[in-house]
Amino acid sequence: MDETKKYKSDNFEDALIEDMLSDVLEILEERGYKPIDQLVGYLISGDPGYITSHKEARRKIQKYDREKILEVILKNYWGK
Repeated sequence: MDETKKYKSDNFEDALIEDMLSDVLEILEERGYKPIDQLVGYLISGDPGYITSHKEARRKIQKYDREKILEVILKNYWGK
């Protein structure tokens, strides 16, 4: 096996975003928020105030471009 395996960086980033979303949604629910409502508010407005700073959820979600987060969500929904 002398060949180097190739991974698409998009797949890796998508997986990181999926993990982050899972964490952030769980944190929002833990704090008593409606996670989907809060996430939609953030994604539409860009206002980080929709995401709690508890357990660094706000910092986690702001690491990624909102358009990329939407792309990952749609890929998971659409299945492609």
